[in-house]
Amino acid sequence: MHKYSGETRILVATDCIIFGFDGANIKLLLVQRGLEPEKHKWSLIGGFIKPTESPEDAANRVLELRTGLKNVYMEQFQVFGKPERDPVERTLSVAYFALIDIHKYEEQLSEEYHPEWFLLNEMPDLIFDHNEMVRLAKRQLRYKAALHPILFQLLPEKFTIPQLQALYEGVYQTKFDDRNFSRKLLSTGLLVKLPEKDKLSSKKGAFYYKLDQSHYEENFEKFLNLVPNPDKFF
Repeated sequence: MHKYSGETRILVATDCIIFGFDGANIKLLLVQRGLEPEKHKWSLIGGFIKPTESPEDAANRVLELRTGLKNVYMEQFQVFGKPERDPVERTLSVAYFALIDIHKYEEQLSEEYHPEWFLLNEMPDLIFDHNEMVRLAKRQLRYKAALHPILFQLLPEKFTIPQLQALYEGVYQTKFDDRNFSRKLLSTGLLVKLPEKDKLSSKKGAFYYKLDQSHYEENFEKFLNLVPNPDKFF
């Protein structure tokens, strides 16, 4: 247990929680910690903020340094600051999260820190309070995905309904009823059916669709029907 005096300095770090979609599953990017305590254990991508940096600049620098990833749009979502969270010194962490297309960034991944993608249900135990950070970041992601059609940004320009369903099922870690999901999705009026089919996934094949950008703004709120109650997934 730490014993802090009134003069104890407080360090400020940043941690990046990077979720990725590989076309079928949602995964989490982790690295092995390079220093004691907890050396070689799995960790989020983190580091200390320099006096000359904003938290956002630090998050981008740390992410690129430890994984090679750059130009990733990350959202700041919470400060973690329990007095006992770091066993060495009193440290606050400004946490950021992102959801990216794994294939789009895979060539950037650097081998130096051996970053690895893990399925959410096969995640190793993480250092410090990083498990809690991931839990709350998943919650934030699920709220965001229920209120905004952000998941479409991860799909190719033309996609199938099963592809989109796999993405939603990955984020919410649940199985949606195929017919119900398809019906709700088509009722938004935001999908344009294309004449061609994806024949790779099944004999019958699935029609490709694209997002109707012209009605995007006016029909935007219809997406809320896809996951009307994100609370039940926590």
